[in-house]
Amino acid sequence: MNRLAQTALLFLLGATLLHAGTTDLYLRYVKEGLRPMVLLAGAILIATAAATLWYDRRSPDDAHHHHREPRVSWLLALPVLALILVAPPALGSYSAAHTGTALTKPFGFPALPAGDTPLRLAVADYAGRAVYDGGRSLRDRRLKITGFVTLDRRGTPYLVRMGLNCCAADAQPVKIALTGAIPPVLRPDTWLEITGTYTPRRMKDPVNGGPIPYLKVTTARPVPTPHDPYDETWNT
Repeated sequence: MNRLAQTALLFLLGATLLHAGTTDLYLRYVKEGLRPMVLLAGAILIATAAATLWYDRRSPDDAHHHHREPRVSWLLALPVLALILVAPPALGSYSAAHTGTALTKPFGFPALPAGDTPLRLAVADYAGRAVYDGGRSLRDRRLKITGFVTLDRRGTPYLVRMGLNCCAADAQPVKIALTGAIPPVLRPDTWLEITGTYTPRRMKDPVNGGPIPYLKVTTARPVPTPHDPYDETWNT
């Protein structure tokens, strides 16, 4: 691999990062708030490639005598090809079923808006209020929560969202166990919008013993995968 090939790889990787950052592709790898960093990294790589090419043209003799790198260096192209050709799906039911709930106690519980319409909550918000606030703000409220389905070894259904600290590599699930009018057939990784009510019932996660609250289901309907499949409310 000569310097020209290295320059081409730098440019290709930078262009790929810019493409990921200007579309939703980056959400498969990092949390939404890191979008500016992805764009900045892509711009820096392209600028580096351009500067290297400019230097080689200004110093053709140095470029001619530049030692070639070992052929194994071409393996550096594999991450670039992976970004271009393979868009991994968001982590789903398999990861959730084999990872214990990551629910932690929030710093506080902001007041919820009043009204008779169903209150939309994130999975982590409901779970935190149900476990650590005794459901005081959830009682006598109709709730609407969206997540994907996972089943444990006993067939217990959960509504789940995966949360990120930084990137998909550290994603962890927050789970809500379902009771009430559960659909008779549940497929893992199906996204559902659940309308239901709070119940004080709880269980321990069979993976790590963490607390999992129940939600009493009134209705459930399939929905498309959301724009950002990861939930960042539990680690903000």
